Amino acid sequence: MSFTNRCHPVPTGIIWGSSMGEYFFGDYHPMHPSRLDATARLASDLGIFDLPQVNVEEPEVAGDSVLCLAHDQKYIDEVKAVSANPQLTIEDCGLGTEDTPGYAGIHEASARLAGGSYQAAEMILNGSAVHAVNFGGGMHHAARNRASGFCIYNDCAVAIQHLLDQGVKRVAYIDVDAHHGDGTQSIFWDNPNVMTISMHETGMKLFPGTGFCNESGPEGIASGTSINVAMPENASDSDWIRAFDAVIPAILRAFQPEVIVSQHGCDSHFSDDMSHLGISIECQREIAGYVSVLADELCESRWIATGGGGYSIYDAVPRAWTHLMAIAAGSPLGVQLHTPTSWQEYMLEKYGTRAPTVMGDFTDLWWSSWEIGFNPADETDRTVMATRKEVFPHWGLDPWYD
Repeated sequence: MSFTNRCHPVPTGIIWGSSMGEYFFGDYHPMHPSRLDATARLASDLGIFDLPQVNVEEPEVAGDSVLCLAHDQKYIDEVKAVSANPQLTIEDCGLGTEDTPGYAGIHEASARLAGGSYQAAEMILNGSAVHAVNFGGGMHHAARNRASGFCIYNDCAVAIQHLLDQGVKRVAYIDVDAHHGDGTQSIFWDNPNVMTISMHETGMKLFPGTGFCNESGPEGIASGTSINVAMPENASDSDWIRAFDAVIPAILRAFQPEVIVSQHGCDSHFSDDMSHLGISIECQREIAGYVSVLADELCESRWIATGGGGYSIYDAVPRAWTHLMAIAAGSPLGVQLHTPTSWQEYMLEKYGTRAPTVMGDFTDLWWSSWEIGFNPADETDRTVMATRKEVFPHWGLDPWYD
């Protein structure tokens, strides 16, 4: 699989505004808004925002009617109450923990991220864009009535439900964050028109402790619409791409989505201490390209991409999401490309850090196709086969041969 030769410029919307930095839990917190600023500055300095096919749009704060696409009104009211009085304790809404503390203005800041993904969906629906990227989104742990794992409002779910409400028949959600996309899975658990696919580090080793292959949907019409690939904690680039290729293309071709929504948390990077995975920028770039190719093949290119986790905030995050935007725009960047001197100087002056000087990690990608055969002694292959056996029969696919 190679996406570089298939890339071509398409109308692309990018959601960005400095106000997205108001999603800020405090300087101690790993989800620091400087990761968004560093990403936007790198993309800008590399000319991504100035490409003729790219339209950069400021995110708007989503109103209650938009948030209710994914969340209960009672929960939204609870977030508003904490936003107005951060000292307030409300049981069971998920705010006020060390991971997801409340703060003044948290409702507006969270609703702005959700509004960005809603706008991305609007771009796809009205034809102003074929691809859309909200790299400040990807809040995939937020459930219908509960905050979790740094996530307040589930912007991906908002976008997906808006697509469905406007007549899209089937949406595929692909999540390659190091952590299981549990919130998005739960919101669409019993919806046969949404397929949620999450490839992540096993819940035996990582928050939120879910996302095993037997979580494949409820019995009935939505059975087989939840796909989970729980990867070994030490997974490498070759493991990651092999697993993606062995599960996701076949199941998507059976499901036949009309739009793909993807979450590209880059906390799988080997420099990120929030997971145990060993994934490079080259691999993350390759997976983003693979999603783009699948959108070309199955959805007339219609694709919404979001960010997500990513806590190597000055190293992995800016490079991974700049590659994502460049791929979405049909103008991919080489991994040996030097980062702009202007960006390096900005990072040193503003954040006191020496930024990466190239757009890759000097990694040679090599992986073997599933067609070569299943190796029962290999932990990744056992993971892949467990998922294939669980979900492939629901779609008339043979877990051994398809």
